Amino acid sequence: MRSDMKVLFSILLVVVTFTIRTSAFEGPVITLPYITLEGAYSSEYNITHYRRIPFAASTAGQNRFRAPQPPLPIKGTYNTDQSFPSCPLADGSGSEDCLYLGIYSRPWGRGAKLRPVTVVLHGGAYTAGTASFNIPPYGYPTLNVSMSNDFVLVYPNYRLGALGFLPGKAIKDAPDAALNPGLLDQQAALKWVHENIKHFGGDPEDVAIFGQSAGGGSVIAQVIANGGRTTPRLFQRALASSPYWLKTYQYDDPEAEAIHKEFLNLTGCSEAVKLLDCLRNVDLNTTMTASSAVNGEWAPVVDGEFLQDTLSKAVGNKLLNADLVWGMFNTMEGERFVSSDLESPSATPYNSTEAGFDRWLRDFLPRFSVEQLEAVRKLYPASGVTDTSTYNTTYARAGYVYRDTVLACPAYWSASGAREMSWLGEYTVPPALHVSLLENGSPKCPFVLKLPLTWKREVMNRIFA
Repeated sequence: MRSDMKVLFSILLVVVTFTIRTSAFEGPVITLPYITLEGAYSSEYNITHYRRIPFAASTAGQNRFRAPQPPLPIKGTYNTDQSFPSCPLADGSGSEDCLYLGIYSRPWGRGAKLRPVTVVLHGGAYTAGTASFNIPPYGYPTLNVSMSNDFVLVYPNYRLGALGFLPGKAIKDAPDAALNPGLLDQQAALKWVHENIKHFGGDPEDVAIFGQSAGGGSVIAQVIANGGRTTPRLFQRALASSPYWLKTYQYDDPEAEAIHKEFLNLTGCSEAVKLLDCLRNVDLNTTMTASSAVNGEWAPVVDGEFLQDTLSKAVGNKLLNADLVWGMFNTMEGERFVSSDLESPSATPYNSTEAGFDRWLRDFLPRFSVEQLEAVRKLYPASGVTDTSTYNTTYARAGYVYRDTVLACPAYWSASGAREMSWLGEYTVPPALHVSLLENGSPKCPFVLKLPLTWKREVMNRIFA
């Protein structure tokens, strides 16, 4: 009897121990030098995920307008199965404690082969958007892991609007401030990936960066960063979908200084003796209201360090830091960005007449000479035929000028500067507007390759994985 009791006790001990260990286990745990992260597993979607990981310190207070600072150490186990805020937006939402990233992939065990990595930079005109995602991950833009393509996906936040892209000589000259901090946030995330992604089953030497719209423009910025000589190399492949690459001014050009001056006036800091102290003490709502009210566009500027030259010059000097580059644009996407007044014969100051188009063209390309503007008119006549479509309206005409200037040519330039191989494509399925390519689930949808290549699934597999 005593022997039977011992056997029964042993069985119960095993069962109880197993039960305790099972109930205490919440998800995969990874320990990094500054933090211990607890992830989660979705059996429904067979995805392991870490939705909230701090990769840099809060950008509030003295860190406002500074380059990203290292994340503070966190004691205990950090639950990553939670969303994170966007960086501050024009509507007052978001938080300056926003430099987080999320990771998801198929389950991976230590000792297994490391997998390719894709870092996704979200779009939003450099003023909106967030990288936070839910499960299943239907974030913007969406990249879903299929059973046939097992790779690791990383989604980082970055600062937006004035907090991410305030230009001006005063910012350049300040010892504790930085130009283009939004781009520096992205690079900090890429450095974090390079140093840590192996713990999540990702290969730090097999990384692609992907972005759409401003995310695509951000991809371009990272490709030409540091004169194309970023070391160590943080990625090998770059995918820019409709890269939103506005006219790139020097940080102290008149256009950049005008934005800087107006922002100071709106925040009440124009007469401040200690400019950065003033800007850092302005409450966040006032800051973001001023950011959205500025009469100009927030975008990267040539700062002489991170961005050392314009894209066209970087390509001409072969200063792109990517082996493979994939560029895409949509046929009619420029129309989203031009004034709808160009459809009306009586609107002012822009309308569907030739004079109305000329006024729009001068305002859109203010640095162009009379001769250069005339050349643009000849290249884009009142009615015409492109490689993939025809047009006969002023609205479409302006849309093509905008598309080629801001979206298509940057895609072409970046693709043409790849070190080894590149692809350039035009998405043509009507209505082929901005974001249409992603909304319809690329790469299964048709588009026209502008280079002499045959579209095959292996193309995407090679770029992403």
